Amino acid sequence: MAGSAAVLEDSSLLSKLDRMLLPIERFCALLSGLAIFSLMFLAAYSVTSRKFFGAPMMGYVDYIEAAMPIIAIMGVSYVQRDGTHIRMDMLVSALKGRVLWLFELVSVVLILILIVALTYGAWEHFDRSFDCARPLCSRDSSIDVGLPIWPSKLVVPIAFGVLVLRLLLQTWGYGRALVLGLENPVAVPLNLSVAEQAMLEAKALEGAD
Repeated sequence: MAGSAAVLEDSSLLSKLDRMLLPIERFCALLSGLAIFSLMFLAAYSVTSRKFFGAPMMGYVDYIEAAMPIIAIMGVSYVQRDGTHIRMDMLVSALKGRVLWLFELVSVVLILILIVALTYGAWEHFDRSFDCARPLCSRDSSIDVGLPIWPSKLVVPIAFGVLVLRLLLQTWGYGRALVLGLENPVAVPLNLSVAEQAMLEAKALEGAD
């Protein structure tokens, strides 16, 4: 990123929807962080058991595999919201005005199409694994300790579903900025310097008084 990213807010419907979705994204990111934190304890327990008792934790690899979708995907909508997700912006950061919003809109729409397709495919993948007529509602399980795999598969369409909502809001935001020629649109990440970010925050505080 060229500088600090900021997401502006106002009293518009778009901004209200952005603020409504944000707690869900934060919760998903929290789950991702807790999954990482839990694996740290599992790793310490497994190493300690191997070192002092000659018996590593049974199913350690299974637990890692089950947690990986939570770690890798649950926080993706949160970072998409504030623009901290990995992106190539050497060209885009040099653009201004409607040209910038056009490029951003096209990229977000392309991502949205891809994620919608992936969400559908991920749901189908989960559906093939889920069957309540079987023990633990699972048609497949992990090798070592027999963990049902469908919960990990369900994480993917849920995370992608939240991301679809975020991309729809950003499509609206960039489209609105393009049509109206806005300088600082709401509900989309803006690349701002520290001085610009402080100035906008000061203006927001003045408007609230």
